[in-house]
Amino acid sequence: MIEMLTAPADNIIGFKLSGKLHDEDYKHFVPAIDEAIAHRGKARVLAQFHDFHGWDMHALWDDIKFSTTHCTKIEKIALVGEKSWEKWMAKVCKPFTMAKIEYFDAGHVDDAWKWLQEA
Repeated sequence: MIEMLTAPADNIIGFKLSGKLHDEDYKHFVPAIDEAIAHRGKARVLAQFHDFHGWDMHALWDDIKFSTTHCTKIEKIALVGEKSWEKWMAKVCKPFTMAKIEYFDAGHVDDAWKWLQEA
């Protein structure tokens, strides 16, 4: 499931990802990102993982398509997680995007929001 979070600035969009993601989740997530990009030119994104179990096969394909079509449209990505593999995922994602990516442990979500607001 993907849940919208209230962001501290209008150039930032935040999401909480939990459970296993499905195609239906991307039908809500992608338009929200596209709208932010349309209004601001580029987006900054916070993705907070909570009890996250990955993607089903269709959602994994959605994620790959999203990454390839949005790789130049997202300026910064803050990944906030609870598990060591989520931290590893931040490193794996770096070559596939032009965005600056930083990982923050779950207890440091405020630091993630602050980092996204920095120039």
